[in-house]
Amino acid sequence: MARRYDPERRQRIIDAALRVAGEKGIAGLSHRSVAAEADVPLGSTTYHFKTLDDLLVAALRQANEGFAQLVRERGVLADPDADLAAELAALLGEWAARGREGVELEYELYLAALRRPALRPVAAEWCEGVGAVLRERTDPATARGLVALMDGICLQALLTGGEYDEAYTREMLGRVLSAGAGSGSGGR
Repeated sequence: MARRYDPERRQRIIDAALRVAGEKGIAGLSHRSVAAEADVPLGSTTYHFKTLDDLLVAALRQANEGFAQLVRERGVLADPDADLAAELAALLGEWAARGREGVELEYELYLAALRRPALRPVAAEWCEGVGAVLRERTDPATARGLVALMDGICLQALLTGGEYDEAYTREMLGRVLSAGAGSGSGGR
């Protein structure tokens, strides 16, 4: 019997991995659980992703793309006269509004890089990608500080069960931007 060509199978496997990880956490992720969720033969998951780390890399990369898409859609840098702190705070608010479960999953995948070295380059891609966007409006050190602050604020809200506070975020981002501008580093 000829093999059926299924160009969407790899993507279905990644989507299934995200659903499984969202429901059971990364600890519940296996080739078998993903194959069942994607309704594909077990061999399909191992064909496309030799190891679980390979599958996690693909899942993290896709999760990262969600935030990158928001950045592109908002055009946070389209207006050089716009209040960058307010734009970034609103952007994080939009991201958080997509649902706590999704944000938790993204952070679980992101933080899995602590124990899974294969994920570290993908986690770094997110930081670098957001930093590159911010460097269009400020200097590299300030951009890095903004990324770290945004990460920290989101992570604290998740860990404490608190709500995202856009006003607080805007104020803190504004302080980082002011400090960057005050140091003569070209920040706004």
